Amino acid sequence: MKRNTLRLVLCLSLLASVQGVRAQDTHADAAKLDKLKFVGQAHESLPDLVRRVKPSVVSVLTYDAKGEPLISGSGFFIRPGQVVTNMHVIRGARRVEIHTLEGKGRTYPVAGALAVDEEADLALLSVDVPAERSRPLLLATALPDEGEQVFLIGNPLRLEGSVSDGIVSAVREVPAVGRIIQITAPVSHGNSGSPLLNMSGQVIGIVTVKVTNGQNINLALGVARVATLRPEQLIAFDQLALKNKSTTQPEVLAELWYRGGIDSLWLGNYDSALSYFETAANRNPRRPETWIQIGYCKVKQGRNDEAIRAYQHAIQLRPNSAEAHNKLGDAFYYAGRFNEAIAAYKQAARLQPEQPEAYYNLGLAYLEIGDRDSALTQSRVLESIAPDLNKKLLAEMQR
Repeated sequence: MKRNTLRLVLCLSLLASVQGVRAQDTHADAAKLDKLKFVGQAHESLPDLVRRVKPSVVSVLTYDAKGEPLISGSGFFIRPGQVVTNMHVIRGARRVEIHTLEGKGRTYPVAGALAVDEEADLALLSVDVPAERSRPLLLATALPDEGEQVFLIGNPLRLEGSVSDGIVSAVREVPAVGRIIQITAPVSHGNSGSPLLNMSGQVIGIVTVKVTNGQNINLALGVARVATLRPEQLIAFDQLALKNKSTTQPEVLAELWYRGGIDSLWLGNYDSALSYFETAANRNPRRPETWIQIGYCKVKQGRNDEAIRAYQHAIQLRPNSAEAHNKLGDAFYYAGRFNEAIAAYKQAARLQPEQPEAYYNLGLAYLEIGDRDSALTQSRVLESIAPDLNKKLLAEMQR
C-alpha cells in the first residue's frame, strides 16, 4: 500500500513538472510572438513612409523678371523655414515660390537664398511658412550600402509629389564635392532637389539630374554636403544673379570648363573630366581645386606619377589643404610608395583632425608595410569619430 502511494505521489510530481515546463514554454513563445509583432509594427511600409515624409517635400517654382515661368524643381525642409534645393534650379530666377505637397498644398514666396554652395550645386532658401507646415526631415549620418533600398519624392515634369523607388547601384567620390550615389529609382527633369530617402525615412542624399547623350543618369549627392549648409546673410535673387555675372571673363571661361569636368565626374567619365579640368587649368592655373581634380582623374587612369605632380602643385597653391595632402597620399599609395603615403596622410590628419578619412587611409598604409600596431592605433581613433569606417578598417586587418 505504501509502495503504491509513493508511486502515485511520484507520478503526480512528474506530471506537475511537465505542465510547469509546458507553461514556461508557452509564456516564452508568447513573449517571442509579441516581440515579433513589435518589430513588425516598428518597420514601416513604403506607403506609410511616403505619407509621413511627403509633407516635408516641396515643389520649387521659378520666374523671370517679367513674371514668366522658368524651370521647376523640388526641395525639402531641413530646418523650420529653410528649404534646400539644387542651385541650378534657381539660377537666373528673379522670383521663386515653393508649393507644399500635403493635402491640396499651399504656395509660399521665397525671400531669397540663405546660403549657396556652387561647387555642390546646392542652395538654402528662406521661406516664411507657418511652423505646422514646416516639417524638417532627418538627415542620415552614414552612407547607404550598395544594394540598399531607397525612394524619392519630387516634382518630375511638374507632376507634384511623384514617388519612385529602387536600390543604390553605386557610391563614388567627386573630390571637393563629396560622395555621389547612383540609384536605379527613375528621375526626370523637375526631380532636381528631391530628397533621396532610406527605408527609415531619413535623407541620404539630394537628387541632381545630370543629362548625357540625351539620357538622364540617376544620381544624388550624399547628404553630408547638405548638412554643411548653414544660414548666412539673406541674398535676394536679383543680387544673386548680379553676383554670378561679376567675375572677369577668363575666370568665367575657366569656371565653365571646371563645371563641365565636375559633371563628367558625377557620371564617372574620367577621360572627359580630365580634358575639361586641364582646359580649366590653362585658363586659370591659380585654382588649387582644379589641380586636385586633375590628380584624381590621373589616379583613376593609373597615371600615378603625373597625379603626384598635380597634387603637389595644388599644395604649392594651398599648403593647408587637407584634401590635397590626403589625395597626394592616395597617389603615393597606388604607386606603391607607402612611406611617402603615410607622411602625406599624417599631414592631412594634422590639418583636419576631425575628418576620419585620413586615419582610415593611414591604417591601410600601415597594413601594407606590416605595421599592425600603428594600424590599430588608427582604429582606436576611428572608433570614436567614425564607427562605420572603423568597421571597414578592422575587416581589412582581419584578412
